[in-house]
Amino acid sequence: MFSRPSLCGTVGKLCRCGTSATGKTAVAAATVPTARHYHEVVGDIICPSQVRGIDHIRDPRLNKGLAFTLEERQTLGIHGLQPARFKTQEEQLQLCKIAVNRYTEPLNKYLYLSDLYDRNERLFFRFLSENIEDLMPIVYTPTVGLACQRFGLIYRRPHGLFITYNDRGHIFDVMKNWPEPNVRAICVTDGERILGLGDLGACGMGIPVGKLALYTALAGIKPHQCLPIVVDVGTNNIDLLEDPLYVGLRQKRVVGREYDDFIDEFMEAVVQRYGQNTLIQFEDFGNHNAFRFLDKYRNTYCTFNDDIQGTASVAVAGLYASKRITGKSFKDYTFLFAGAGEAAIGIADLTVKAMVQDGVPIEEAYNRIYMVDIDGLLTKSRKVGNLDGHKIHYAKDINPMSDLAEIVSTIKPSVLIGASAAAGIFTPEILRTMADNNERPVVFALSNPTSKAECTAEDAYKHTDARVIFSSGSPFPPVQIGEKTFYPGQGNNAYIFPGVGLGVICTGTHHIPDEMFLIAAQELANFVEPSDIERGSLYPPLSSIRNVSMNIAVGVTKCAYDRGLASTYPEPQDKRKWLENQLYNFNYESSMPASWVWPRMPYIKTREESPLIAAIK
Repeated sequence: MFSRPSLCGTVGKLCRCGTSATGKTAVAAATVPTARHYHEVVGDIICPSQVRGIDHIRDPRLNKGLAFTLEERQTLGIHGLQPARFKTQEEQLQLCKIAVNRYTEPLNKYLYLSDLYDRNERLFFRFLSENIEDLMPIVYTPTVGLACQRFGLIYRRPHGLFITYNDRGHIFDVMKNWPEPNVRAICVTDGERILGLGDLGACGMGIPVGKLALYTALAGIKPHQCLPIVVDVGTNNIDLLEDPLYVGLRQKRVVGREYDDFIDEFMEAVVQRYGQNTLIQFEDFGNHNAFRFLDKYRNTYCTFNDDIQGTASVAVAGLYASKRITGKSFKDYTFLFAGAGEAAIGIADLTVKAMVQDGVPIEEAYNRIYMVDIDGLLTKSRKVGNLDGHKIHYAKDINPMSDLAEIVSTIKPSVLIGASAAAGIFTPEILRTMADNNERPVVFALSNPTSKAECTAEDAYKHTDARVIFSSGSPFPPVQIGEKTFYPGQGNNAYIFPGVGLGVICTGTHHIPDEMFLIAAQELANFVEPSDIERGSLYPPLSSIRNVSMNIAVGVTKCAYDRGLASTYPEPQDKRKWLENQLYNFNYESSMPASWVWPRMPYIKTREESPLIAAIK
């Protein structure tokens, strides 16, 4: 039996020592495999003595493709490993554009981008950030939904952590395996309600991966500070359980006390590993868990739920912008929500706060919002369905109704918001009724992916004589009505969560109040130009999201310090400049170690050397 070999220093390839059973030291032959294939960079401070030349090609954080200069190639010892051509990052971006456009299927474009991320991190994020209008539908909705459905087939390499129910009692040990020591933002899902696709279990990893990619591309948050996580507690999707390609736990979902204890342990492990101010973004949890966890953790952890608060913020931003078209204030609006899940409740709750801020008494604000779930209008006297949780605030003391067309005709809402994942429920009849009752009806079909939208943009414009103020949760193509072309805006959460995340991370915010999401909504609405409204959009172009994110981050930063929630001191005076100094650099940097010149030492005459006298003769 041989003892475990030890690496001498960090150059295991050159010196691998072990002690044989006979007690003699043996030097491994050149054929002994090296202990590590390349140095994986962590953080954003590189120790040159730990990185070999070949690492600059193999590690996606260091790789620059053909952008390495001749001096870099020769000094790093990689000259000859690449062809003679030198390409700037700008030339590489053009090649990326050509390459991704060669594919006609969105999923193939998704796979190309995933491969680019795996081999050249800076090029990937610059490509994404500078082409966000074209690539957002690929890395995020709707294509990310298809990627999740095919996850077992397309899985290549880890981009995040999978923490299973079988790891209970050892979640911290699993988290220690993630190599990054300075994670500041975590996006976590249990995969129970992925977009409008339902329970996808461990295949939901595509969602936190996509969300955190947008943290970097749209807000400049450093990628090493982001960690996607799936807490795998099983799935109730029979098709997945029987699918030989499924990669998660092959069991029914854990529920009840055991599930809650598991999530509690996860939250504690995050704090133990990365600190109390680590941002934990909950994503695509089931409706029955989303509000429970938000209420449970919001005052003890730095956390928010994007499906509730992010969706609410972007929708309320659209409502703020709509007032510039209708000429009305919130107190003149009557709201009807089709859907009473986490998205609808979140939008309604933030709308109440917006109305109160505009001077509407809180009871009146609640009274102006009506809500429909699968069992019909929320009323105090209905015999079916439940009014649990936050639903009770929106139950009205009127006769129950179950038909949406009848409800729209009776309530006469000025704003109709869909968050139901029920495709096509905004029928031509309902849209015509909205147009009959309002000069400029406001209709938001927010469910995604596109196949789950309550109506299409074309239907909305067509059946309201093009008078509708329309927004959707997924992208729709332009709509031609008569001689005018409308470009419907997408109420995408990506306008909100990257900027909120940047402000929260940089300030070390303890807890995230709803006020921050109202600030984000106002900052987004302020960014909408008259030209955006004229073309039919309540939102600025996606290409402007980076500027929107910075404005939101500045607002969130001010709020954090004003409310005493920040832990980063001293408080910066120029908050925008302070935030900009912390952003990720998308451009290539020199691969050469820093060098500098020492001044010549002054001449000092030294005394003569005297030989040492041996102590032992």
